[in-house]
Amino acid sequence: QVQLVESGGGLVQAGGSLRLSCAASGRTFSSYKVGWFRQAPGKEREFVARISWGGSSTFYADSVKCQFTISGDNAKNTVYLQMNSLKPENTAVYYCAAGRVTATSRIEYAYWGQGTQVTVSS
Repeated sequence: QVQLVESGGGLVQAGGSLRLSCAASGRTFSSYKVGWFRQAPGKEREFVARISWGGSSTFYADSVKCQFTISGDNAKNTVYLQMNSLKPENTAVYYCAAGRVTATSRIEYAYWGQGTQVTVSS
């Protein structure tokens, strides 16, 4: 069982930066994929970025490439999402999730955090 807790959200002006954290407890992220997702008001949840725990493999949604950076700290069992040059359209609840690759090569995210609100003012 994995418990995920996000932190680091808040209110920031356009152009500012935030760093979100996703801390895992219960077991390590070893062999998991850890992803960040977001859900804006009135919209469906969407993928933002993911990292392969223990490795350097990362993947980003086109909308956040060159703006967001995902990274991990093995010692702290924590994954980060550095968000720069924030825009009002980045406003959403951001969730982290952990999962494994299935036999069909899809990632099944079995564990989710409670989310952290990011609000970007214009």
